[in-house]
Amino acid sequence: MADEVKIAAQQEKPFEENVIKVFRCAKVVKGGRRFGFAAMVAVGNCDGTVGIGYGKAKEVPMAVEKAMKDARKSLNEISLDGLTIPHQVIGRFGATKITLIPASPGTGVIAGSGARAVLELAGVHNVLTKVYGSTTIKNVVKATLDGLLKLRGRDEIAALRGVEIEPVKRW
Repeated sequence: MADEVKIAAQQEKPFEENVIKVFRCAKVVKGGRRFGFAAMVAVGNCDGTVGIGYGKAKEVPMAVEKAMKDARKSLNEISLDGLTIPHQVIGRFGATKITLIPASPGTGVIAGSGARAVLELAGVHNVLTKVYGSTTIKNVVKATLDGLLKLRGRDEIAALRGVEIEPVKRW
C-alpha cells in the first residue's frame, strides 16, 4: 500500500533535471591536447525527492546523459517542514562544511549555485546557507545533500524517542 502511494506521488510530479556544472579536463599527448568532460547533475521533483549524479565522457552530451542516469539511481527522500527545512543542520563532505538554516516565508533560497540547485529541486523555498572550508562545487553539492539527508521531521523524532512532541509556538 505504501509503495503504491509513493509510486503514485512520483508519477504526479515529474522529475526536473539541472546541470550544475560541466568540467573540462585536458590530457596532453604527442599530437596535442585531448579533452575529456565531466558533468554534475541534480534531479528532483521539487517535493521532497532529490538526487545528484556525476558522469564522465569524451563529449559533453554523453557526460550529461551519464550524470542524469546516475542521479536517477541515487534519489533520496528529504524531510521538509512546508517550504523550509525542519531544523538547522550541518552537512559535511571532504573539507567542506555547509550550514543549512530554516528561514521564514518569503526569504527565498540564500545559497550559492551548487547548493541552490540541490535545495530547489528538493522543494526547499526558504533557507539560509553558509559554506565553510573548501568551496569546490563538487564538495558543496555533496555536503548539501549530506545535510538534507540528516534532516528529521517532528513525526520521525517522536517515533524514535517514543514520546509525543509538543508543537512549537511561532510568532
